[in-house]
Amino acid sequence: MKFNLFTESTPPLIGVDISSTAVKMVELSDNGRGGYKLEGYSISALPKEAIVDGNIGDLEKVVDGVKLAWKLLGSREKRVALALPASSVISKKVLMSAGLREEDMEVQVEAEANQYIPFSLDEVNIDFQVIGQAPNNPDEVEVLIAAARKEKIEDRVAAAEGAGLKVTVMDVENYATEAAYTLVASQLPNSGRDQTVMIVDIGASMMHVNVLHDNKSVYMRDQSFGGGQLTQEIQRRFGLSVEESEIAKRKGGLPESYEAEVLQPFVQSLATEVARALQFFTSSTQYNRVDNILLAGGCAAIPSVDVLVQERTQVHTIVANPFHSMTISTKLKQQQAAIDAPALFVACGLAMRGLSI
Repeated sequence: MKFNLFTESTPPLIGVDISSTAVKMVELSDNGRGGYKLEGYSISALPKEAIVDGNIGDLEKVVDGVKLAWKLLGSREKRVALALPASSVISKKVLMSAGLREEDMEVQVEAEANQYIPFSLDEVNIDFQVIGQAPNNPDEVEVLIAAARKEKIEDRVAAAEGAGLKVTVMDVENYATEAAYTLVASQLPNSGRDQTVMIVDIGASMMHVNVLHDNKSVYMRDQSFGGGQLTQEIQRRFGLSVEESEIAKRKGGLPESYEAEVLQPFVQSLATEVARALQFFTSSTQYNRVDNILLAGGCAAIPSVDVLVQERTQVHTIVANPFHSMTISTKLKQQQAAIDAPALFVACGLAMRGLSI
């Protein structure tokens, strides 16, 4: 069975990013001038055991989180796009003859998938997309195949359906990141063309690195580091619960010593991790440099984090704001939307799947 990872045109959708600490939603519309309008967004925190290692650990708690996020969003739209973490998806590029019909391609995709998927094909959903002509042969095309265990897809669908929503697209977080990147590329020299750009999305426990060269993904890697370490340190230092620490981290209200004793050391560690990721990339690939670093995820909203990363890496660094050139709904606070934007990168990329702009 196929799952519509690569379906392009669908009615407007709410992008729903179920991460390890929160459910994040973004709703976009067409602004009528060939661009996007941000209609609304919401973030609802999840308790610790709700998501474990990217998998749903407690369905009921995730359903509650999705319900609350949808209520906070205040939308009537019930169609949603979800994403699987990259770690739950096996993807592979293969070459096929350019003249194949879709049904012949499907047969070949199954044969290819059989070779590299460690599960029975009955247990997985497979989808594929023709990327374009093969680099060195006009008679062949490059095809991207993606496969995921049915249970991983069904768990996420159940979380949305339990909240009364209808899943019309199942994507992969990395592809959603790349979609959102197209909104930020205009802020880079030459709109990212002929550039090597490292997107660093810092989640609660993982740092997802996706490097694009000439606006095409060439490298992906996860590093064990995230904002959860800052939350734990706030808990330990100030005797707060996980939830209180998360709120204090976002909204402020911590003692004066927080900045110097907790936040600054964390940001220094973050800059060191980004520098490590950069070194790992340049030493293990044909690319010997990175032209730009884009910081996404909740930690990217920490003031001056981009300055410290740029100092440490000596690479031009910006905070990824996918709403930067959008029309913003009057019911939203523009300043707050800019602060929350980096954490909504994946949700924004998912919402884009509902509009062909």
